[in-house]
Amino acid sequence: MADKDFYEALGVARTDNEEEIRRAFRKKAMEFHPDRNKSEGAEDKFKEINEAYQVLSDPKKRAQYDRFGRPGVGSNGGQDRPFDGFDVFGGFGDIFDSFFGDVSGRRERQAQVGEDLQQRVVLEFHEAVFGTEREVEITRQEPCQRCSGNGNEPGSEISSCTTCRGSGQVRRSQRSIFGQFAQVSACPACRGSGKVIKTPCTACRASGIDRRKRKISVTIPAGVEAGMQVRLTGEGDVGRGGGPAGNLYIHLDVRDHKQFNREGNDLLYYLPVNVAEAALGVEKEVPTLDGRTEKIKVPQGTQPGTEFRIRGKGVPHLHGNRRGDLRVLVNLQVPQALDAEQRRLLEELARSLNASQSGNDSGGVDQESDDDSDKGIFERIKEVLG
Repeated sequence: MADKDFYEALGVARTDNEEEIRRAFRKKAMEFHPDRNKSEGAEDKFKEINEAYQVLSDPKKRAQYDRFGRPGVGSNGGQDRPFDGFDVFGGFGDIFDSFFGDVSGRRERQAQVGEDLQQRVVLEFHEAVFGTEREVEITRQEPCQRCSGNGNEPGSEISSCTTCRGSGQVRRSQRSIFGQFAQVSACPACRGSGKVIKTPCTACRASGIDRRKRKISVTIPAGVEAGMQVRLTGEGDVGRGGGPAGNLYIHLDVRDHKQFNREGNDLLYYLPVNVAEAALGVEKEVPTLDGRTEKIKVPQGTQPGTEFRIRGKGVPHLHGNRRGDLRVLVNLQVPQALDAEQRRLLEELARSLNASQSGNDSGGVDQESDDDSDKGIFERIKEVLG
């Protein structure tokens, strides 16, 4: 610090007033106080800023420093009292108490919201689509039934705390380098409650809280998906000090369906179609999640993966009256095992198709008869594959 400028040490300008210098020192003191900052060099840094502050906070010393520099304020400036104004034995918490009061004491006195609770529910596929009612069992904190949450044995007396006169807080004044501050903290006699229970409740031991099992009815709206949650406001743990109860969150899982897959608000259904049906065309019945069937026409020459839509047979929108669609995807069924008749017919079809292709390549004069022949073979294959 021998050569370092006091203004530079605090990070202030020479034109800054006393209040700006005080704020700058306050910020740096909280950053480098050795009770809080254990890094190497923090204590030396704190001594530097304290020395600078003791000079610049005194109008006479500051004037001498501005005229003559360090020689004008003595050789050590203030290094002989590096922690003046701080209770180094009480810890760094004391400086915060001096600035702001006892924050924890105020919080203890304030009303507190109860804790939130969580529960997992597994839904069947149709329950997630159309909605349902479920009953869940939870264990939560509630006001003690014996003492109604007051903490005293019924009929016994609750008196005001004589130490804090029922306020739950005590005040004391403290002088520091920033002046005199009023410190507010929780009353040590009543722990911030403002009352003294002479005969504690035998059920809750003066806590006013009891843990109980409850069955809660939950309405699951139509259209929910796995990973969503339903919030039940006020169904969590009871609040403290008159605060509101927490919430109950129902996390949803959904079982898979044997026939349908879900994609947003659409349902996917894979329609089995054999090779003959795909070539000739066919009318098929498609199941729906409502329990009824819908008829669709698969035109001749339909390719694998072709999609058909049945409007309004999907999943209800969670925030609306509309429903998604039922998307029907053609799943071409190629037989893995053939009997003798099936093999003979497919071999005949293959020869016919190859001949038709050769005829097309050479100009093909007998296309109509070839098509009729292919159609007849497909009909017979369709009958056999049934």
